[in-house]
Amino acid sequence: MAPTSPRIRVRRLVLADLAAAQAIERESFDEGWSATAFESELRHNGAARYVLLERAAAHRWEAVGFAGLWLQYDEAHVVTVAVLPHERRNGYGRILVHALVTVAAAYSMTAATLEVRASNTAARALYSGYGFWEVGERKQYYRDPPEDGVIMTTEALASERYRGRMARLGTSLRERFGDAATPSAAGMGFDV
Repeated sequence: MAPTSPRIRVRRLVLADLAAAQAIERESFDEGWSATAFESELRHNGAARYVLLERAAAHRWEAVGFAGLWLQYDEAHVVTVAVLPHERRNGYGRILVHALVTVAAAYSMTAATLEVRASNTAARALYSGYGFWEVGERKQYYRDPPEDGVIMTTEALASERYRGRMARLGTSLRERFGDAATPSAAGMGFDV
């Protein structure tokens, strides 16, 4: 049964969230963006769209994950999905990927693409569940440690088949977390 009050929320990540997002990134990745690079991304990259996932905790909201994509011509490129290590395996990555695909579709992107470390089987399985399939690799794409990147992409986001997949996944998320897990792009604070 879904919770009666929102215990989580997904919203647009704004500059005031920069410290929380950087803390998540530092715990999640060996090589992350610097504070100035992240701030520049939020201030100056008109193609960037980031979301923040928060959980209710003791009369306040606590950031547990964030994700971002770039709107590039007619495709969305997922640039990051990060969940605090001690919060993984709680379904939060699914919520973030669902939010990114929702944003991409709201901006009329035809498909979504991403790169993921070849060894990151958990992320590859998550993306596969969202209809991303492996289409290639980038040799030594990642540094520290060096590793190949797997290129993944979706079918057409507007296709009946993909919309059906998103509807089924959304139902599953709402059953577990309530309606707050699957807001519209406008409900997350994006002007679409």
